[in-house]
Amino acid sequence: MTRSSNKPPYICYKLLKKVERAIEEKKINVPIKTWSRGSTILSNFVGLVFQIHNGKNFVEVRILEGMVGYKLGEFAPTRKIPVHPDTKKIRQEKQKGKK
Repeated sequence: MTRSSNKPPYICYKLLKKVERAIEEKKINVPIKTWSRGSTILSNFVGLVFQIHNGKNFVEVRILEGMVGYKLGEFAPTRKIPVHPDTKKIRQEKQKGKK
């Protein structure tokens, strides 16, 4: 499909069926496990709990009203934020060891 602002939102068919079944059976707090990070969040997803795969494990996310229109993958980060050691503390520890 060409580039267009009129495109419908992408939702994995299996995921949509799981959501419909969860709403029908009123299992709102039971997490829905999915690997479909590219699916768009719809308004009927609000209040449901999803387990979104981030490549290693599943991240549990409760869908709120402000999340409608975003993709599921935006709420399950795939990369770990690097934490650099505090150089000031390391310097102080080295000085204590020398004395």
